[in-house]
Amino acid sequence: MYGYDEPVFLISVVAKVLNIHPQTLRQYEREGLIAPSRTEGKMRLYSQRDIDRIKMILRLTRELGVNLAGVDIILRLKEQINEMEKEIEELREELNECKSQGYVPKNRAVVQRKNNYEIIIFDED
Repeated sequence: MYGYDEPVFLISVVAKVLNIHPQTLRQYEREGLIAPSRTEGKMRLYSQRDIDRIKMILRLTRELGVNLAGVDIILRLKEQINEMEKEIEELREELNECKSQGYVPKNRAVVQRKNNYEIIIFDED
């Protein structure tokens, strides 16, 4: 079985599976919405991640009527949200580790109390 990010699908296969014209995939690439891998012979290869992204693009354009410029903005915002959620989760894990140790090292955080909330801001390493 292939990995989620491993490029294995040719443009013709992806177009057939998604019931779209290969030119649509080329347009999405020109617009910067997708970036399939290339073989040494310059053939496009798509991963399952690429296919899922294309499905989202199709859903936005077909079902919600979003144009490609809007799709680009939405996808960028979604990526930013995903990055921020990952960072939040890392900070939560670090905070839980500090709580389990019973303290937050002074060189790692500034603690402020506001409206019954404790705000902990971690310094950069």
